[in-house]
Amino acid sequence: MDSPEVTFTLAYLVFAVCFVFTPNEFHAAGLTVQNLLSGWLGSEDAAFVPFHLRRTAATLLCHSLLPLGYYVGMCLAASEKRQAPEAWRLFLLLAVTLPSVACILIYYWSRDRWARHPLARTLALYALPQSGWQAVASSVNTEFRRIDKFATGAPGARVIVTDMWVMKVTTYRVHVAQQQDVHLTVTESRQHELSPDSNLPVQLLTIRVASANPAVQAFDIRLNSTEYGELCEKLRAPIRRAAHVVIHQSLGDLFLETFASLVEVNPAYSVPSSQELEACIGCMQTRASVKLVKTCQEAAAGECQQCYCRPMWCLTCMGKWFASRQDPLRPDTWLASRVPCPTCRARFCILDVCTVR
Repeated sequence: MDSPEVTFTLAYLVFAVCFVFTPNEFHAAGLTVQNLLSGWLGSEDAAFVPFHLRRTAATLLCHSLLPLGYYVGMCLAASEKRQAPEAWRLFLLLAVTLPSVACILIYYWSRDRWARHPLARTLALYALPQSGWQAVASSVNTEFRRIDKFATGAPGARVIVTDMWVMKVTTYRVHVAQQQDVHLTVTESRQHELSPDSNLPVQLLTIRVASANPAVQAFDIRLNSTEYGELCEKLRAPIRRAAHVVIHQSLGDLFLETFASLVEVNPAYSVPSSQELEACIGCMQTRASVKLVKTCQEAAAGECQQCYCRPMWCLTCMGKWFASRQDPLRPDTWLASRVPCPTCRARFCILDVCTVR
């Protein structure tokens, strides 16, 4: 490939990957299927089910056209291509086959007023004998318009919970389950060191939604642990939890875990043999386990000060004290801040908190 071909190939590859797998950036710029075809798709708030019947079909067709778009672009970018003609003919065949298959599948879905679409077939499982899936869709549309629904997640992986339904909206599909029939289980909790919005870690929970009806396909939803309490309030059924899963429902819980992990890598403080560790004066439940020792800088440098108090606090209580002195509106500054010692008021940072041994 010469320079124009390489440049176009790389640019188109980045565009295709971002368009399919990272729609958030394109959503901000207005370059999404929903925005480009808004006149045909209609309003999600006005008609949730019809909107997503059309959206999933349009998304499938648009994504299937990407290889053909690459072929046309290459023809315009470099009319004399050095690739073997047979390879380009095969690629053209693939580029034409994909949208053809997508069109056939979309036509099949749209028959009988979209009754063969996967979303319509799922809703039909909840329909009464004397009614059809349209009646269930009407119920879903009505509940989605209510302002008290629980909704979270990025455009390509949204979680929506109404009074009667648990739904997951993905790029090509909408999963639906009725609340009264579902069993929910927290199967995994994954901690990420930094959140995109702050310098604090974020815990993501994976919840398995399984319906009592075996014909309804089970699905997983993911959400931030800080939203777990709000989700529980909206759900009728209790959420079971795997034995190994620990949920941090507040920003304070996440900070305490990060605080403890950072203190563990600080230099340890050796307690003199003549000194006996007493109970923590904060909780009076465990022995004191930390000592404030200035290790972040030289003794006479910086804002931190040397603390001469004996070990009187456990790691958890010291972490709670540190968190209580922070600005709740500025969580991005918590880890780098300095607070006074709870007894002598000498200022210290996280690097000065040492475990005792």
